[in-house]
Amino acid sequence: MSDTPSGLFLGQSDSGQETLLFHRANRHGVIAGATGTGKTVTLQILAQGFSDAGVPVFCADVKGDLSGISQVGAPNEKLLARAAEMGLNLSPRAAPTVFWDLYGEKGHPVRTTVSEIGPVLMSRMLDLNEVQEGVMTVVFHVADKEGLLLLDLDDLRSLLIYVGENADRIGREVGHVAPASIAAIQRALLQLEQQGGSAFFGEPALRLEDMIRVGLDGRGQVNVLDSTRLMNSPRLYAAFLLWLLSELFEQLPEVGDPEKPRLVFFFDEAHLLFDDAPRALLEKVEQVVRLIRSKGVGVYFVTQNPADIPDSVLAQLGNRIQHALRAYTPSEQKGLKAAAGSFRANPAFDTAEAVQALGVGEALVSVLDEKGAPTVVARTRIRPPASRLGPATDAERGIVMAASPLRGLYDQVLNRESAEEILAARHAAEVRAEAEARTDEAPAKPRAAPRPPRSRGSSRQTPMEALTKSVLRTAGSTITRELLRGVLGGLRRR
Repeated sequence: MSDTPSGLFLGQSDSGQETLLFHRANRHGVIAGATGTGKTVTLQILAQGFSDAGVPVFCADVKGDLSGISQVGAPNEKLLARAAEMGLNLSPRAAPTVFWDLYGEKGHPVRTTVSEIGPVLMSRMLDLNEVQEGVMTVVFHVADKEGLLLLDLDDLRSLLIYVGENADRIGREVGHVAPASIAAIQRALLQLEQQGGSAFFGEPALRLEDMIRVGLDGRGQVNVLDSTRLMNSPRLYAAFLLWLLSELFEQLPEVGDPEKPRLVFFFDEAHLLFDDAPRALLEKVEQVVRLIRSKGVGVYFVTQNPADIPDSVLAQLGNRIQHALRAYTPSEQKGLKAAAGSFRANPAFDTAEAVQALGVGEALVSVLDEKGAPTVVARTRIRPPASRLGPATDAERGIVMAASPLRGLYDQVLNRESAEEILAARHAAEVRAEAEARTDEAPAKPRAAPRPPRSRGSSRQTPMEALTKSVLRTAGSTITRELLRGVLGGLRRR
């Protein structure tokens, strides 16, 4: 037994082979189970099975184990024996893999712009309260109205400063903008930057067509997002995956129910999307999951317990693979009963008891049949994968990245004119205008007419000038003496 043109072979049950039909795969699904029960291996089998059928796949690699899908498998005797028992023709091979990483360390960088994220998801990333989220909505409104392009966090920070400085004018148009809210958002931005979130915002932005690719050999591209570091920022992780789903929903055309999905999207650690999520965000998730089916996209949530997923979303998940659950506390027992109750009962066993007795590599499976109805739950031994179990080494990852068809497309950051540069130019123009206005308004002071320069003669005398002055001085002295003598002589004669 192996994959067929109509379905993906999941494993062997008491009633026969369990197969996920490709034309029902866009009805979404869930892979659940406690840690260490085999969820990641099941995800790997599904991802490679869809790829072999020509369906591109996107999946998050939370622990690093999923990177082994890029390497040829080396099954041991135990796996070969299991494959033989199932009648499976196990042919070791690697899947055509492209690695991605928000931080650009273990894969191609993944970027989008602040404008594309929007105020709701940005508020979710920053963990803002309702009032602060309202201010964020105002900031995006101002950006749209004034033609200020928001590409990265520097643009958003500059626009926050601009809104704060013009709060009175903007408040009269769209409502009060509190300085305290602006300051709180600025602090939240700083925290996001410290977590490395600034690497996610900028250009070149991710193009979805670079993920939805089928190779010349007819196999779909398996996109693996390295999330080992990203998981340290769970809100950023959840918001990014929800943004990606929303972009798929908005950009892809309607296709109805195709023979096989256009893309299958695996959302690992799905509970992070719903933990403490505001009602508006939950409604958005429910809307995307409900409607994206008609775009040919199948969404599969991977989590420990189906109870982690809201009922409104869980009701949209038709294909279910449940690995073992452990129930030691009252809340865990309640979750186990809810998980067991979500399956179509099998008279051969008690579902709640069976889910606790499952071994590693076993699961309860219920998928949609030809008519779209869920099959009776079956206790199933999951098939072994064709690719490697366990992570790829750094050297092996480097070889895969070097051969990537997307090499060089996203490596260099672009920084075109956007809100930060526009607002800086406006501010500089205002400063110049104010300086010129002050100069024009200042009274003009009268200036004294310049005095003509006085010519300064030389202090040195020519020989003729010296002789003339000497003669005049001698003559003057003689005349003076003669006059004095005459006067004095006349006095004596008297």
